[in-house]
Amino acid sequence: MVYLADARVELDNNLVENATRPTAIGNKNCLFIGEAGSGERSTVISTIIESCRRRGVDPYAYLRDVLTRLPTMTNQELASVPPAAWQKHQRELQFTA
Repeated sequence: MVYLADARVELDNNLVENATRPTAIGNKNCLFIGEAGSGERSTVISTIIESCRRRGVDPYAYLRDVLTRLPTMTNQELASVPPAAWQKHQRELQFTA
């Protein structure tokens, strides 16, 4: 019913589905590679990388920073780990520098 109130809203989500299809197919293809848990790990990493790309975040810079800090982080600091929160934090650092 939202699309009736706002003409900018699309009737379907084909754009979103088409954008996520390569990642979904890649994840499905990786389910049975290597040992039992390697497919799941591969899927997690590819999902993180795609999430970075969708937000315009350099996946290498993101992973390098997060994986370097992760071993010493507290539970309260984990909120800064998702790509969207990381990107916001990086922008704040640029403005204060």
